[in-house]
Amino acid sequence: MSLLRSLRVFLVARTGSHSAGSLLRQSPQPRHTLHAGPRLSASASSKELLMKLRRNTGYSFVNCKKALESCGGDLKQAEIWLHKQAQKEGWSKAAKLQGRKTKEGLIGLLQEGNTTVLVEVNCETDFVSRNLKFQQLVQQVALGTMMYCQSLKDQLSTYSKVRWLTSVILALWKAEADGSLEGFLNSSELSGLPAGPDRDGSLKDQLALAIGKLGENMTLKRAAWVKVPSGFYVGSYVHGAMQSPSLHNLVLGKYGALVICETSEQKTNLEDIGRRLGQHVVGMAPLSVGSLDDEPGGEAETKMLSQPYLLDPSITLGQYVQPQGVSVVDFVRFECGEGEEAAETE
Repeated sequence: MSLLRSLRVFLVARTGSHSAGSLLRQSPQPRHTLHAGPRLSASASSKELLMKLRRNTGYSFVNCKKALESCGGDLKQAEIWLHKQAQKEGWSKAAKLQGRKTKEGLIGLLQEGNTTVLVEVNCETDFVSRNLKFQQLVQQVALGTMMYCQSLKDQLSTYSKVRWLTSVILALWKAEADGSLEGFLNSSELSGLPAGPDRDGSLKDQLALAIGKLGENMTLKRAAWVKVPSGFYVGSYVHGAMQSPSLHNLVLGKYGALVICETSEQKTNLEDIGRRLGQHVVGMAPLSVGSLDDEPGGEAETKMLSQPYLLDPSITLGQYVQPQGVSVVDFVRFECGEGEEAAETE
C-alpha cells in the first residue's frame, strides 16, 4: 500500500464521516498578534475616558483618542499633550497668517468691585468675531487684565487722571498725582500677561491656540483699566452689547466706553447716569472732558461737557450732568478696529 493510501485510511478511521480531503482543505485559524504601539481598548471605561477628555478640552474625538493612546490612557497627561500639540499648530498658523489685516473683532468690558477693564481683540472677519471660541479668547484677555490690575498693591487716596489715547495718536499722557495709575496696556504688554487661574502660559499663548482653532489672524490690540477709591464711580456702556457665554459680568460689543465720575454722596441712580454718559462718549467721540465754562461751538465741539447731549441735543452734556450731583473726571473710548485705516494709509 502506498504511503498516501495508508494515510487516508488512518484519517478515515480517526474522524468517522469527515473525509481526509475535507480536513486537509480546512483553512488554518488566524493568529492574533499584539500591536507594536499603545492602543486604546474599546471597553466602557475607555469610552468614558474618551468622552471626559472631549468634554474637558473641546478637541475632536480623533485627537482625543490619539492623545490617550500616546499617553497610555492617562487623562491628565493626555490633556497636556493635546494643549501642546494645539499650541504648536497655533504658532505655526500664526506665523503664516501674520500681516493679514485684522479690522474686525470685539470690545470686552469687565467690572468687579471698584475695578473696571476694557479690552480689544481683533480678527479678520465679523463671522469669526461671532464665534464662541473667539468670544472665549476676549473673555480670557479681560480676566488676565483684571488679575493684573487687582495684583497692584497701591493704596488709592484719590483718582489720578489718566488720558488713554488711541493707537491713531500713538501717545499716552499721564498727570502726576498721588495714587497715580498706569491705565493703559499696549499690544505687547497685554500679550505678556499671565493667562489666568485656569490657563497655563500667557495671553499670547491663548492667542496662538485661538488662531490654530479658527484659522484667522488675530491680535490682542490694547486694554485700559480703572481702579477708583471711595467717592468715585465708573460708568460704562457697550454698544450692541451681548453677554459673555460664561461670565455674567463681562459684556461684549463693537464700541465701549468708561466714564470716571466723582460724587460727594452715594446715589441710587449712579448706574443709569454712568450708562448715559457712556452712551454719549460712544456716540459723540469727544477728545477731552473740557469744563462747564466752555462755550459750545468751535474747538469746544471736541470737549465732552460742551458737546450737545446725545440723548437731548437741546442742552449740552454739562447742563445734563450738573444737576445730577456728579463731576466727570475722565473717560475712555474704544472703537473696534479704529486706527487700522489710518495705518494702511500711512
